[in-house]
Amino acid sequence: MQRVQTEPARLIEVLRRVVVAPPEVLGLVVATAIAPGHLLLEDVPGVGKTLLAKTLAAALGLGFRRIQFSPDLLPGDLTGIKVYLPNDGSFRFVPGPIFTPVLLADEINRATPRTQAGLLEAMEEAQVSIDGETFSLPDPFFVVATQNPATFDATYPLPEAQLDRFTASLTLGYPSYDDEKALLEGRHGEGIPISPLPPDSLGEWRTAARAVHVDPSLRDYLLAIVRMSRQWPDVRLGISPRGALAWQSLARARAFVEGRGFLVPDDLKQTALPALAHRLLLEGDSPRDRREAVLRDWLERTPVPR
Repeated sequence: MQRVQTEPARLIEVLRRVVVAPPEVLGLVVATAIAPGHLLLEDVPGVGKTLLAKTLAAALGLGFRRIQFSPDLLPGDLTGIKVYLPNDGSFRFVPGPIFTPVLLADEINRATPRTQAGLLEAMEEAQVSIDGETFSLPDPFFVVATQNPATFDATYPLPEAQLDRFTASLTLGYPSYDDEKALLEGRHGEGIPISPLPPDSLGEWRTAARAVHVDPSLRDYLLAIVRMSRQWPDVRLGISPRGALAWQSLARARAFVEGRGFLVPDDLKQTALPALAHRLLLEGDSPRDRREAVLRDWLERTPVPR
């Protein structure tokens, strides 16, 4: 058990050596994988999103595939197709790149809604259906999707049902002066040796995170904010029950990463924006900073359990 509790910190340290990003953000990346859940990275190009996904998979000893989403990408290019065999007149299923433990869906909003929909069943049920036949995906199965918030030309905004399947949405942001200097000096980035953790690590972490104790008063606190989101006059779409479950799971995973077997209010506060901001739909234009401002207001208005 001691090994299970200390390994997440080792993983975060590996990510810090390779990826230039705040340690609290990298901690939330690890917590999202543990929750378990899927991650949406909303950031400008060139800040290390792809490197982060590749390093996470390598450090966990998991297979990794990257798919460049584009307008001409078809659902079958993602999930796979059935190929006709003329010798006996049968069909053989050829799996697509989605059949991998860690999938990077790069620039996910550049694919058409039809192709985006190919991820819905996979992200919710860890399976895909082809011509009436169901195929299970690997366990674990973790999607890291990216999109550029600076431009929406030639893109297809993710529908609410797709966004709701992401446990967390994060931004890496630009590095600090010292971190960017270290990057230029070669002290960050690809090429740094990575020693994978034991292959069963993620499964053990997930089991331990599910056992993190949640006091009833903290569930009341969580539900007060969730239900406020459905009644607020400026909100078109509030937080769903799936969103509430995702928030609790992410907070539990954060508590586990922090080395605790119980939830504290700060776990919910620190995971509220990553878990909820992408699920919230406000009246009129609703950029991320406006949605986060509304969430911060709700957190301040809601009494914290003592």
